[in-house]
Amino acid sequence: MAESGAQIDSLDLWTQVRGWAQALGFSQVGVAGVDLSAAEPGLMQWLQAGFHGRMDYMAAHGLKRARPAELVPGTVSVITARMDYLPQDTPDDWQAAELARLQRPGEAIVSVYSRGRDYHKVLRARLQKLQDRIATAIGPFGHRVFTDSAPVLEAELAARSGQGWRGKHTLVLSREGGSMFFLGEIYVDLHLPRTEATGAHCGQCRACIDICPTQAIVAPYRLDARRCISYLTIEHDGPIDEALRPLMGNRIYGCDDCQLICPWNKYAQRSSLPDFDARDGLADANLVTLFGWSEAEFLRRTEGGPIRRIGHVRWLRNIAVALGNALAALPPGDARRAPLLASLQARAEHPHALVREHVQWALKR
Repeated sequence: MAESGAQIDSLDLWTQVRGWAQALGFSQVGVAGVDLSAAEPGLMQWLQAGFHGRMDYMAAHGLKRARPAELVPGTVSVITARMDYLPQDTPDDWQAAELARLQRPGEAIVSVYSRGRDYHKVLRARLQKLQDRIATAIGPFGHRVFTDSAPVLEAELAARSGQGWRGKHTLVLSREGGSMFFLGEIYVDLHLPRTEATGAHCGQCRACIDICPTQAIVAPYRLDARRCISYLTIEHDGPIDEALRPLMGNRIYGCDDCQLICPWNKYAQRSSLPDFDARDGLADANLVTLFGWSEAEFLRRTEGGPIRRIGHVRWLRNIAVALGNALAALPPGDARRAPLLASLQARAEHPHALVREHVQWALKR
């Protein structure tokens, strides 16, 4: 890496960086150091407990996640960036409105963050523009951009740099922005002034723990990903545990419950970018419609979005579970059952065993 850190006024540079970041749509930026050794025991305990499930890459990377200077040699500072993602037309009562949708079993629920453009693409492009502006100001320097794309202890870095504190659901919470935001980082070889961490403000509240449908938050600040609906519907590529399927309700991609109930999210901010506005058919779709998508239609409708990464087969697996739960929630003789049954029966002979198994389970509901 370059030795540009000794040739610049770091405080003046940081003032400029904050202005550039705001112009690029970031809500907040901060700076953390690279000594995360205090977080290593907790990381290892989490991995040893198997709470990472089948996300084998987490165990494979081990402590490199907590050692920025090993991941990118020469790193001495980490710039952290927060970007709010609530769509611009989000109503004031959005939390209550989203929770109410859980009570309408025929609706399909995808996490708020996943209804627009893939945040990896948005954040990476804008973080790269930010580092380009820094390079224009000071000349070449060592850097690397991350957007949930490498073994980075993202929440720890965010908390240490003043983006917020770790909530009991393990997400980062901000007094100004709740938790409805994305995080990204730039590892740099520049000596930048550290930004001050904030205190925790959860108090005795345990709303996120109590609302979790699968009780995946096994203790404050401790999440068993193997039970988390976000993990099950996105990261997990095999059959979903039958004991957990009824608890998933109509959530087909991710789960926002712990955020919807959080009091701090009354301060969640709307995005300044149109990228995160919901695409047609994802904010208010019904299960039958989405289950009817062919693979070609699935790929077309999810192009450029985060949902595409799970593929059509897992998409159908997830919706089959939701359809089964909808059948179980409706009384015999209810006219709304017929299209649900017909939709499932149309996929009963699907060529992929994973889909067939979940469809058969749903039909038995």
